[in-house]
Amino acid sequence: MKPTERAKTTHPSGRRIAGRAQEDRVDDPYQRQQKPRGPAVCPKCGAAFKDGRWQWISTPTDTGHEICPACRRIEDGYPAGVLTLTGPFAIQHQDEILRLARHQEELENREHPMNRIMGIRKDESMIEITTTDIHLPRRIAETVHRAFHGRLVYRYEAEPYSLQVSWSREEAGV
Repeated sequence: MKPTERAKTTHPSGRRIAGRAQEDRVDDPYQRQQKPRGPAVCPKCGAAFKDGRWQWISTPTDTGHEICPACRRIEDGYPAGVLTLTGPFAIQHQDEILRLARHQEELENREHPMNRIMGIRKDESMIEITTTDIHLPRRIAETVHRAFHGRLVYRYEAEPYSLQVSWSREEAGV
């Protein structure tokens, strides 16, 4: 197997999903079918819906309120992305790996308010990072892979709309 693998999945329509352009066409159950009629602000995080997308902007006080898709996912405890990091190296370097993860979240979230880390769970054998979207775990995993190498595997799922990413490195390193 190659260091980076992509498990191909099938969309409910029968279409093979192999790349980012196709995976973006998969329906996210947390995205509304109809956009709000006008500008709206999420009462939980303060993100604003304007010009067809969620943004970090200030809005007038008379703007409508709607909970954004990211806050709904967090409230439901239903991540779109899961990154699992395993192996002695991951555990030994967890502080540095988590700094990289938070930095990638900050960079991504500036432009895309719906891309957030939901939670981080650690034990003696792994680190699990859950996210509100499918792009952030991939970005974090690729950053960790560039920094530390190791083995990276992606698994896209059309139903439910999600991405599972696994990164591992067996040798503990220095």
